[in-house]
Amino acid sequence: MSRPRLNRHVCIQPHITYFKPRGIPLKELQHVHLTREELEALWLVDEKGYDQIQAAHHMKTSQSTIQRLVTAARKKVSHALITGKAIAIETYE
Repeated sequence: MSRPRLNRHVCIQPHITYFKPRGIPLKELQHVHLTREELEALWLVDEKGYDQIQAAHHMKTSQSTIQRLVTAARKKVSHALITGKAIAIETYE
């Protein structure tokens, strides 16, 4: 039996839920899904300039988890940019 997943502190509320290449209708594009946790980790490390330890403290998780989240988010964003896919950002309603 695996360990239960801990809740991470995520404060970012994205107002925009899709990014897509210009000139192509959204329904014709494939999507890359970015979770709010990945977006938060990317925002803290790349936009705010936090190191992974500071970001981990902010999100109330471990440094290795932040590293995994940032790596996954960067991979997804770069894949979407290179292949011309839309980026769908997870929302909680």
